[in-house]
Amino acid sequence: MMNANIRRQGGAVSVLMVIALVAISMMAALALDGGHMLLNKTRLQNAVDAAALGGAKTLSQVSGGINMASTTRAAALDTLNRNANAAGNAELATAVAGNPGAFAVVELSSSVYGPFSYPGPTDAKYVRVSVTSYQLSGFFWSFVQTMGSAGLGNKRVAAIATAGPSPTSPCDLAPLMVCGDPTQYNPAAGNFWGYQFGDLEVLKTAAGNTSPIGPGNFQLLDFGSGGSAVREDLAGGGSVCRSVGDNVQTAPGNKAGPTSQGLNTRFGVYNGPVSASDYPPDLVTSSGTPAITYNDSLSQAQYKGQAITSSNGDLSAGGEAIQDYNDWRTQVAACVAGGASGCESNGVFERRMLKIVIGDCAGKLSGSTSIPVLGFGCYFVLQPVNGGGSESIIFGQFVQECEGDNVPGPTPSTDSGPQIIQLYKTYLNGSGTPSTDS
Repeated sequence: MMNANIRRQGGAVSVLMVIALVAISMMAALALDGGHMLLNKTRLQNAVDAAALGGAKTLSQVSGGINMASTTRAAALDTLNRNANAAGNAELATAVAGNPGAFAVVELSSSVYGPFSYPGPTDAKYVRVSVTSYQLSGFFWSFVQTMGSAGLGNKRVAAIATAGPSPTSPCDLAPLMVCGDPTQYNPAAGNFWGYQFGDLEVLKTAAGNTSPIGPGNFQLLDFGSGGSAVREDLAGGGSVCRSVGDNVQTAPGNKAGPTSQGLNTRFGVYNGPVSASDYPPDLVTSSGTPAITYNDSLSQAQYKGQAITSSNGDLSAGGEAIQDYNDWRTQVAACVAGGASGCESNGVFERRMLKIVIGDCAGKLSGSTSIPVLGFGCYFVLQPVNGGGSESIIFGQFVQECEGDNVPGPTPSTDSGPQIIQLYKTYLNGSGTPSTDS
């Protein structure tokens, strides 16, 4: 009788052992598959983040171009494909299978909150890349489902990312300053301290010109050791950071030689101790001929003796169009898209864009003067500078935005000045509801 009881108890223990082993196996299986899902979610999110950043970067370069949307989409998908084919991403590469366009969706919007679509609006600034279903191999996934956990569904992950511009205080300032009016600041109306998109401005005066700062000043700032600092900073080799509310010091003196030597590298012209290897030209270096001049008695920029006017960025004089920012923008977009002529093979995007202090010059003085920083302006340089003192004048068009190089701000902005591309939280359908997959 006792032996029978022992046998029955042994049988019960065996059943419990089997149940326990099944439970342990299911937990181990879920842990293994769960870890696999988490790893691939991370890899997918990294690839999608990079794709959104790459697309937004390209969008900033081809904005306004004929093939803006398609070029942006191609850049985003190319970045995704490159990441998928990187070392350690063999499973993702298999899923993409060399066809990222079938794997991910690229959309554009003028607002970080959406709505996003393709090809998107003509004023798009933000790029969203999404993968709704990345199917993964299951190690024990199917086994667990057969054991009564069919509610798990398919083993897959998703990812979404949004990228676009954010304002930043620049650290590659040109040693130049224009005077702004602190009462004339209305970003909603496109007015930034008295400057509006496309306005033609003198960024540096020449000998014989009336200075907006005061006698002896040519709109140069003191960022270092005299002429050598002017040359290096105008060539793009400086690393001077300033913020709104700081004070900048003006630097008396024309410094015509260093000015032309530094600035003209942006046009592929090299004189003095500068080289193309250190300071490559812009993607597009062509400028209007003859050059723009300045009539100081009339306080007027002229082309062929006629006053220059600006209309939404288009410059003209006496009814004749002048090569300007809008022309350059179209040419650069074609260069980035590929297959265009007139592009510098070693050119760099936005080398002809200067980041300049906009200062409050009220109570301006002669000589070296400390001036408060109101903000920063992006100015497109129209033409090279001659080395003569009376011709050492820089003309630029005010542009609301340009590439920055410092830490991005936390939120998008309609403000002017340098901006940097960054990732944002993705919001669905313009509702302000954040996605759980970003």
